[in-house]
Amino acid sequence: MIDHSTSFRRTPDDAAQLGHPSYVWRAGQARRLALVRQWARLDGARILDAGCGVGMYTGQFRRFSPHVTGVEVDMAVGRQARVRIPGIVLAPAEALPFADGSFDVVFSHEVIEHVTDDRAAAAEMARVTAPGGRIALFCPNRLYPFETHGHYWRGRYHFGNTPLINWLPNPLRNRLAPHVRAYTGAGLRALFADLPVRVVHHSVIYPGFDNVVVSQPALGRILRRMLYALEHTPLQAFGLSHFLVLERI
Repeated sequence: MIDHSTSFRRTPDDAAQLGHPSYVWRAGQARRLALVRQWARLDGARILDAGCGVGMYTGQFRRFSPHVTGVEVDMAVGRQARVRIPGIVLAPAEALPFADGSFDVVFSHEVIEHVTDDRAAAAEMARVTAPGGRIALFCPNRLYPFETHGHYWRGRYHFGNTPLINWLPNPLRNRLAPHVRAYTGAGLRALFADLPVRVVHHSVIYPGFDNVVVSQPALGRILRRMLYALEHTPLQAFGLSHFLVLERI
């Protein structure tokens, strides 16, 4: 088995600009997949994983349908996906190489914040979704207290969680984190406002802290239960990621 975390090397700037794909399937990823299943029919569907990374979700989608395609812009990462999964296409999210209405489900997991043109990427997702099909999208929440993609300081990239950057005014926030976006709910929905789609679900979810659960199971499970409970309160607004589901009209 290939160790995807070490089989290729990326510079810190590559990681900053393109993000780190999911390398390990854990409870947090399984929960997100379950959320998608609640709002989009996957069985036998034509599914596009737009920004598939090393193909973690792409492979899982194949449990429900043989008609799954992954798209990845990072050549090194895309090649790793191809080792495990056929049908991986190298292309940017802003120029998907598919005909209009090609897919019943378009999935975008923590990708749109990294693309060069997020409005163009949103338009492309809507274009390739068939009428009645759905787009399921996860992306960073501007109100989450940490910027999880690291930051730049004096020209150097520093990886890791940085507190309160996303709460700063745009000019300051964008100087510290010019490599990645974070969205308010209104800002995210505005990307799709003029497109032939309607919002069918929008929520904010908290992290499951899978790494803490692995290293300190009792503490991790308590922390996870507490945070997931917040999703049913007004404090949901401060969660980690938006989960937006749209239907093609």
